[in-house]
Amino acid sequence: MAAGKLSGISKIPISPGTVPAAGANEGTYRFCAQYIFRTVAVGAVPTVLNQELAHLEARKAFTLAVPGTDTLRESDFLGIASSNKMADKFERTGLHAVKSEHVDAPVITEYPLTLECEVVEMQSQPYGLRVLGKIVNVIADEKVLDDTGKIDAGKLHAFVFDQMQNGYYAVGEKIGQAWHSGADLMKK
Repeated sequence: MAAGKLSGISKIPISPGTVPAAGANEGTYRFCAQYIFRTVAVGAVPTVLNQELAHLEARKAFTLAVPGTDTLRESDFLGIASSNKMADKFERTGLHAVKSEHVDAPVITEYPLTLECEVVEMQSQPYGLRVLGKIVNVIADEKVLDDTGKIDAGKLHAFVFDQMQNGYYAVGEKIGQAWHSGADLMKK
């Protein structure tokens, strides 16, 4: 494990929900999923997933990485470039990948949060492929954890993709307390 990184599914509660990058091979990361609790569903259109599908079927594992705003340029490039047409796609980013200690998939060392997942089920859907995965380990930079060891969205500096505006937006400002901000409406 790299210095400054913590590992363990019970040590690091999985939160917040963001749009992470997914990959089973370091050259083919894509943005495509929303994760929650201990399972994750990843969806992708077959034309986007050509090489990735073969890796998922062979390895039965993948990682979901949440990039920080400091790697926006590199992360965007991973979604733009095709590894079918550009053999050095991952190398061009300057990012680094190491083999996961828990699943047969890569971990991008510059990303502050990574979920290591085993494939539970792969389903062909009318819209593409749906992959259901079990989260077996979580890796987080110490710098994104609060004093109690939980992931702090303000420290994570994640970003989200707005498909309607084709824009990326930084996440970080806390605007309310979950299960409290709307509690007064229960009294009506």
